[in-house]
Amino acid sequence: MTGTILPKEVADLARRVVEENAAAGRKVVLAESCTGGLVAAALTEVPGSSAVLDRGFVTYSNESKMEMLDVQPDIIEALGAVSVACVWAMAQGALKHSEGDVAVAVSGVAGPDGGSDLKPVGTVVFAKAVRGEEEPEAEMKLFDSNDRAEVRRQATICALELLLP
Repeated sequence: MTGTILPKEVADLARRVVEENAAAGRKVVLAESCTGGLVAAALTEVPGSSAVLDRGFVTYSNESKMEMLDVQPDIIEALGAVSVACVWAMAQGALKHSEGDVAVAVSGVAGPDGGSDLKPVGTVVFAKAVRGEEEPEAEMKLFDSNDRAEVRRQATICALELLLP
């Protein structure tokens, strides 16, 4: 892909996501926290992405997760924003507030600060929700890097991979 501000690996994957979801007739929606809109930005670099990307929610604060995506306060209070329960609720909320067929949510500790013994820097949680399916798909990953940009790049790639049909 020419004329992109993204690393080649991200740009190529975003192109695949757009092409394959367009072929499948699927609309996607994103709920992003630590990636700050990078996944949506990657998709919009691709010509024709308007046929696939319905919308993206950048819910960086806990309040925005609750207000925009209906994440229950007790989830954040008990388990934190970087938890499987939180990203699953984010993905479900993104579907509820969109026309998307599939939603991917991402939340994590990009660093260099904010980590803990339980959730060190590089901890990122992902969830995928498909409209009409009850079974959640979620996972927690630990990206081995103290480089904020690298954690966010790896999280963007993982989120894009989850959007492939």
